[in-house]
Order: sequence, then structure tokens, then C-alpha cells
Amino acid sequence: MCGFLGLWQKGGGKRWPDLEKATETFVHRGPDESAVRFSGPAALAFRRLKIIDLSERGRQPMANEDGSLLLVFNGAIYNYLELREELLRRGHDFRSDSDSEVILHLYEEDSFDCVGRLRGMFAFCLYDTKKQLFFGARDRFGIKPLYYTETPDYFALASEAKAFARLPGFTARVNAGALPHYLTFQYVPEPETMFAGVYKIPPAHYFVWQGNKLALTRYWQAFFLPQKRLLDEVAEETRAVLREAVRLHTRSHVPWGAFLSGGIDSTVIASLLRELGPVSTFSVGYAEEGYSELSEAAETARYLETDHEEYVIAPEEYWHNLPKLVWHFDDPVADPAGIALYYVARMARKKITVALSGEGADEVFGGYGIYREPQALRPMTLLPRPLVSAAASLWPGFLPGKNYLRRAATPLEKRFFGNAFIFTEAEKQQLLKQKKYTPPTAVTAPFYREARRYDDVTAMQYLDLHTWMVGDILVKADKMTMANSLELRVPFLDHHVFEFAATIPTCYKIKNGLTKYVLRRAFADLVPPSAVKRPKRGFPVPTRVWLRSRLAGEVASLLHAGPHARYFNLPFIRKLLADHRAGRADNSRKIWTLVIFALWLQQFATN
Repeated sequence: MCGFLGLWQKGGGKRWPDLEKATETFVHRGPDESAVRFSGPAALAFRRLKIIDLSERGRQPMANEDGSLLLVFNGAIYNYLELREELLRRGHDFRSDSDSEVILHLYEEDSFDCVGRLRGMFAFCLYDTKKQLFFGARDRFGIKPLYYTETPDYFALASEAKAFARLPGFTARVNAGALPHYLTFQYVPEPETMFAGVYKIPPAHYFVWQGNKLALTRYWQAFFLPQKRLLDEVAEETRAVLREAVRLHTRSHVPWGAFLSGGIDSTVIASLLRELGPVSTFSVGYAEEGYSELSEAAETARYLETDHEEYVIAPEEYWHNLPKLVWHFDDPVADPAGIALYYVARMARKKITVALSGEGADEVFGGYGIYREPQALRPMTLLPRPLVSAAASLWPGFLPGKNYLRRAATPLEKRFFGNAFIFTEAEKQQLLKQKKYTPPTAVTAPFYREARRYDDVTAMQYLDLHTWMVGDILVKADKMTMANSLELRVPFLDHHVFEFAATIPTCYKIKNGLTKYVLRRAFADLVPPSAVKRPKRGFPVPTRVWLRSRLAGEVASLLHAGPHARYFNLPFIRKLLADHRAGRADNSRKIWTLVIFALWLQQFATN
């Protein structure tokens, strides 16, 4: 796992900025080595975390045999041994044992199509000195980040957006158009960022920068193609494809282990790792009752006989480190569970350099509780929607069922914006000083159009794959582990796993009130019996409790005044705080979204 910066000077002949200093902003991504290469109009700077080929031969920027290609790469190619053997047979000369080098030789063979051969997580930039171009790509699901910006003088790419602030001519400014979306989703939907003029290369795309122009091309598309098969057959194949993925994900020359919560996803990963040998597992939790999965994780660790460690996070420690972690995120991401990932990664890094985790299982196998909603609303689909809508409007608020009727009367694309839906449009009108902005449906509508042939559950999965997962789940996984120089690998997002899971019928994903039903069935004899039916919790954080007690004063001091007043109506924020503290409402997620943005402004923004 590493970090890189690529810079292309448009006019030529200009003095180069201090790129070594620019990469200091992400030294945590690669504390082991650093290097910068200049060639013509291009420069590539790199920070290395040694995972595969720990020798000097694995250093980057890496060149091919004649030096005509230069590469910087972040990630892991899990099929690199098979690709290497094929390329050796074709006559290529390898100078290292690293997984990175296969990209250079694949490009020599297949040009831009080489990216489709890669099985793994990756972001890279390759400089072709003969064709005078930058070529690179981001992995299929967006596991690894890749930012870019452009000024009149240069085009730049980086593993972290904050590196651009060290370049001449770049000023960190708020992307005002992204703020309303952040308030809806609790993250900034890609390809936008909260930095004006900074974007992300989309997942499953490669880019070519040539002639001072950027071209983006999609090289892979997620499709769901359910097939009618026997449940036992599907369960058996689920077990086989995940077993192979986990085996490939352990390819490294450094120690590995696993994060462990109380849920089925991390339990499955740990059980498959345990088949390969001894495993170190790590969990975090809280002292507050009802918010910790430490006891469930410990039960799983005892069952699997792992070398298990746990850590209890105190609210004061959590708050103390929060500004630093907002800096590590680059963009504001208001998911409290992301901070928990930082602590479990910090603990794990003392023993291992590579961790495996369960991210992506919910999107791939249908694991979120909200995915049960279409089944729950099915009786109402037998009635005309105007009738259901009228019933919802006339139903007394003091009787149960009004919200059920309201949701049944609302089309999926207008009620489901992904797994986070923080501020409603009416609330945003009260909160924001800016009154005109693009509605959140502009973000979700293209994905709903692509998913128009899917059933509602699959359409929800498709939306989450392209929004929530890439904007929240994978961002916190990458940023919080890299903050500790720990490489995180996510076997559920091996594209072979997805392409198999995409054939599973919805009736096997949601069954008998259980989500991820086929996954639970596939591993029922390998994991603790209690884990098979345990509902998803996902590192819950007691922010609701803390914001009424131990952190209430700190949060009030932060939000009552500050740079965020330029964007928000403070009386509305004060009411949110007062209502939450008095117990009149649970505004914890709304308040936390504002907290993260306020801290982000303090860290980065000049306008």
C-alpha cells in the first residue's frame, strides 16, 4: 500500500515544485521509502509501504526494461503471480518480485486494455515517454482513491487531495455545490469532492492525459443477472468463491490478520483465514451498554481460536483525535463508525501490516436491514398508489402505521437515497443560507435508470454499490487504515466474488427475515451458531448518548460560532442541539454531520 503524486507541466520549462515535500502530506501511506522521478513534462513522486518484494528492487517509480515507461501504483494485484508467469512466457524480463511490475509489462502487451486483466484493488499512473501521455486507472469498486486537479500550468493526480495544497497555484476552497449533497448523504458523492476544482477518477474507469486533455473510459460495469438454482448449490459456490478470494488476498511478504466485529461478514473472513493457519484478530468497542460488539467478537475469537485483542474507546479520546482524523479523510465523511476503524487499525498495526475485513458484503450479498423494506411494503403494492397516498395523509399521527403508509405511497427512487439520509429537503432549506441547489435525486437518478429492470431490492443494492459504498464505506476503510500505515484488503469486493453473487436470486438474499441469507447458510458450520442469525450492527458508536452528556459542551462550543456560520443558519443548529440534549428528538446524526463539516473547514478551507 502506498501513495503517489503525478504532475504534468503544460508549458514546459517551468521550475518544478518540491514534490518530495508535497508527498509528506501522505507519508502515512508509505513510511518505508520515498522517491521522485522527472522526465520531460512529467514528474512522479512516491511513498512506499513495503508489502510485496521488500527489497530495493520493488521501489517506485518503477521503469520497464528500456526505461520508456514509468509507473507509480497504490494497491494490490492478487493475480500477479499468474500474470507474471504468462508474461515471462511471452519473453518479458522482470527485475523485481513485486505485483506492481506486472502492470508495466501488461501495458506493453495490451495497451489500455491491460487494466481489465487486473484482479485486485488499485490506483495507478503510468507515464509513456514515447507516446507522451499519462495512463492510469482506478479499481472496479473504488477501493483505492485517486484525485485529480488542473490549473493553467499543470495537471496533477494524487492518492490524497491534501497533497495539492503543496503545489503552486492551488488554493483550497469549498465546493459550494457539494455541500447540500453532503448534508443529504453524509459524504460528498463522487466524482465531486468538497474541494473546489478537485475530482476523483471514477471507479472502474481508466484515464488518458495526452495533448493537455483528459479522457475517461469505463472498462467494467456491475450487472446483476439472477439465475434460478438450488439454494444448496448456491451456498456451496458462495463458500468456494470466497475461500479462493481470501486465499489470494493473503498474498504478501508481511504478517496479516483480520478485523473482527460481532457480525457475519468479518466472522466469515476470520474463519476462512483460520483455515490457512493461526490468525490475529482485533476489535474495538465502548463502555456504554448496547453499543459494543466486544463480547460477540470475543465469542467468535474463542470459537475460531484466534489470537484476539480488543480496545475500549472513551468519548474524550474519540473527541481529542477527531480533528486529526478529519484531516486524514480529506473530504468530510460524517460516519462515526469511521473513527472506530482508526482505533482498530492503530491496535492492529502493532502486530501486522495487512488486515482483511468484511467491507462490501452488504452491498454484494444484500445485507442492510433496509433491504427488507420492499418485502414489508408488498401488501400495499396490491392497492392503487393514490389510494395508499390518501390513506397516509388522512391517517392520524398518534396511531402506528402512518410512516408505513407514507413510504408505501412513495416510489423507491424518491424514498431511498442509500444507507444514509441525514437532512430532508425541508430541513436543508432551514439550515442552509444557500437556497438554490441541485436536489439529491440528481445524484441517484442515473443509477436508478441503469437499474430500472431490477427488482426493488436489487435496485437498492445497485444504488448503494455506486454511492454509499464508494463514498462512505470504502473511504473510511482506506483513510483510517492508511492513517496507521496499515493495508486493508476486502475479499468480498474481489470482482470474481461479485460476478458470482450477482447471479444469486433476491429470494436467497432476503429470506425468513434474514439478510445475506445464502452467505449465512454457506458458513453455518464454520462460524459460531450465534453469529449466523446475529443482525448487522457495524461498529455502532454511542454518539446519541455522548451528545447528551460527555461531549455536549464541546460540540456546542464548536457549533455555536465559527466559519461554518457563513453557510448555515446558526439558530437552526442551536435548536437541533437543544432538542437533542433535552431528549425531545434524536438529532445525533444531523449534529454529527455538522460537527465533521465544521472541523473540516477549520482544517482546510480558506473561503
